[in-house]
Amino acid sequence: MIRTRALLILAVFAVAPAVHAQETKTGKRHYLYVVTPGIRNYLEFGGAGVLVFDMDNGHRLVKRIHTPASKAEKPENIKGVCACAETKRLYFTTLTKLYCLDLVSEKTLWEKALPGGCDRMAITPDGKTLYVPSYEKDHWNVVDGATGDLITQIIPKSGAHNTVVSIDGARAFLAGLRSPILQIVDTKTHKIVEQCGPFTNFIRPFTVNADRSLCLVTVNDLLGFEIGDLKTGKMLHRVDVKGVERGKVKRHGCPSHGVGYTPDEKEIWVCDAANSRVHIFDAKVMPPKQTHSIKLREQPGWVTFSMDGRFAYPSTGEVIDPKTKKILCTLTGEDGQEVHSEKIVEIIFIDGRPVLNGDQFGLGRRK
Repeated sequence: MIRTRALLILAVFAVAPAVHAQETKTGKRHYLYVVTPGIRNYLEFGGAGVLVFDMDNGHRLVKRIHTPASKAEKPENIKGVCACAETKRLYFTTLTKLYCLDLVSEKTLWEKALPGGCDRMAITPDGKTLYVPSYEKDHWNVVDGATGDLITQIIPKSGAHNTVVSIDGARAFLAGLRSPILQIVDTKTHKIVEQCGPFTNFIRPFTVNADRSLCLVTVNDLLGFEIGDLKTGKMLHRVDVKGVERGKVKRHGCPSHGVGYTPDEKEIWVCDAANSRVHIFDAKVMPPKQTHSIKLREQPGWVTFSMDGRFAYPSTGEVIDPKTKKILCTLTGEDGQEVHSEKIVEIIFIDGRPVLNGDQFGLGRRK
C-alpha cells in the first residue's frame, strides 16, 4: 500500500513540468512561488525546494523545483526571495549564499557566497541591482542582478536584516535588528540619503506604500505596528492590537513579526504569533482602526498579498480572501503535508513567459 502510494506520487510529479508548460502556454496564468524551508530550517513545513502553486486553480501544487540548496544533505534556512519577470529570474538567499534561478528553463544559473552571509533581500524593478543584507552584521551587499558580482557595500552598522525596494525603484529601505532607525538609500548612487525614526524599539519586518510617503514597521515588544512619515522622517503613530492577551512566541522573539498593506492600501494586516492570528486594520482612517481578526493554523511570522488583492498569504499557509476574510484553502505538498513559508512571491506568465512579478513584502500598490 505504501509502495503503491509512493509510486503514484512519483508518477504524478514526473509529468508535472509538462502540465506547467501546457498551462502557461494557454494565456495568462498566476503562480505562487514558495521557497522552503521557509520557517527556519524546519523541513516538516514543506520540505526543501521551490514549490509552484497554481493561483488560478485552487492553489494546487504544480511542481517542486529542486536547486543546489534543496539538494544539500541538510538544507539551510531560506532567508528571502525576490524575482524580476523582465529578466526572467528568481532569486533566493540562504544563510550563506545568494542563488539565481532562470524562470523559463528552471535551471540554477549561479550561486554566490557573499561577504558576511545573507538575509532578506530586495531587487530593483529592472532586475539590475539586488540589496542583500549580510547575516545580521554591519553591512548590506549591493549585487549585480545579472552576474551576482559585488558592486559595493552600504554600512549602517545596524544588524542587517530586512530590505524593501520601493515600487518605483527609486529607493531601497534598510532595517537592522539592532536599530530603531530605517535607513533610506538612493538606488542610483547606493548611498544613504534619508532616515525615518527613531521608532520605539528595534525594527523587525516593515513595508512602505506606493508613493513612498508612509512606512509600517513592526518592532520588538509590540503587538501591533508603528507608522512613520517618510517625507519628514518622523514617527506618527503607535498602533496596539486590542482584545487579545500577549503570550509566548515560538520564533522571532517579538509579538508581531510581519505587517502588510493590501495592494489598494485600504487595509493593514499584522501578525500575532502567540494567538495564531492575523489582525486587520482600516487604513482609510488615521490612526488605523482595528476591524477583524482571523484565526490561523499556526503562529504566523509574515503576511503578504497577491498583486491584484484577490488573496492574502500568511506564512502559515492559509489562502485568505481579503474581501470576505474567509480562508479559501491551505497550501499543501505532494502527500498532503502542510506548507508554511515566509518566503513567497507571485509571478504572472503569459504564453509560458514571465511578464510580471510581485514582492515578498506586503507593499502598497495604490496608483
